[in-house]
Amino acid sequence: MLYEPIYNPKKSYQENFDNGPFGAFADTSFYTNQGLPGFSFLGQKVYSPFGVAAGPLVNGRFVTAALKKGFDICTYKTVRSAQYPCNPMPNVVAVSTPKLTLEQSEQGVMLEEGFKQPLTITNSFGVPSWSPDFWQEDLSRAVVSAGEGQVVIGSFQGTPKGSSLEYIKDFATCAKLVKETGAKILEVNLSCPNEGTAHLLCFDIDRVRQVVEAIKNEIGNTPLIIKLAYFKDQFLLENFIDYVGNKVDGIEAINSMMSRIIDANDNPGFPDGRKFSGICGSGVRWAGLEMTDRLKKLRQKKDLKFAIIGVGGVGQKTDVDSYIAAGADAVMAATGMMWNPYLAQEIKR
Repeated sequence: MLYEPIYNPKKSYQENFDNGPFGAFADTSFYTNQGLPGFSFLGQKVYSPFGVAAGPLVNGRFVTAALKKGFDICTYKTVRSAQYPCNPMPNVVAVSTPKLTLEQSEQGVMLEEGFKQPLTITNSFGVPSWSPDFWQEDLSRAVVSAGEGQVVIGSFQGTPKGSSLEYIKDFATCAKLVKETGAKILEVNLSCPNEGTAHLLCFDIDRVRQVVEAIKNEIGNTPLIIKLAYFKDQFLLENFIDYVGNKVDGIEAINSMMSRIIDANDNPGFPDGRKFSGICGSGVRWAGLEMTDRLKKLRQKKDLKFAIIGVGGVGQKTDVDSYIAAGADAVMAATGMMWNPYLAQEIKR
């Protein structure tokens, strides 16, 4: 069953930001956990190793609403070191692909009207951000709204500006700003497909190493998660783990999968001509599960200790079970939780 979503796709990002969350997420009821937190996630005791990936929780009100509904690990939407605009509407649209293959992502996926199960969508925000003057205070409030057995993750990314060194420095600056909010776990996004480029930072291994080292120099022992895209090349993924697997505390996979977005005439599907966007939901579950399994095997092979956070197409308890079986230490949902405020409660039951 699809409930009224926490983020209304028919409204602009600004309208959602100002007036959301919507649906049952907007009511005042909250879920009460029983007993004591029984799981450990990157040093934090939680009631369940399940939560919300970066994306749907666009500000502190959304984070608090998700915490109240029983989502114990909640990620505040990715921020930047300076204000950054959102892509024009539409930003959340249903797509016609029950399973996104790599071939289809190159050929193109058509937008469609209405949302239905199994739920697969494209989200095209472009990683908007308010300035730190706003989000530091807002994230700080979200952090302290977490109850016993819950934790809020601060997600961030750098913004290209001039030279490579300036880009790397911006990651470190943003990490410092996020840590100042009191967030106990940080996540750096290396894999957003919605910024108009087909070459994601996570595929540039040497640059990633420099970015991670710069961040760790700023945040010290604060746990750091890196968020990855789907790697087609196993050799590249193994090299990636060789470079940074011992420098980070967690690896999250996957972000949404990049695809061409088209209309019935093979033209760009978005009115403003955007050609690429991220596909998420049930259509990319296979990729998230596969990456989880590959990361688990590489972790064993290299005798490393990073936590694995599985993401992609989680809409029910059996999906969480599949990710745990594949090797995930924690599991997060985005699309699935947007349309189901009771997902965490169903999983706990």
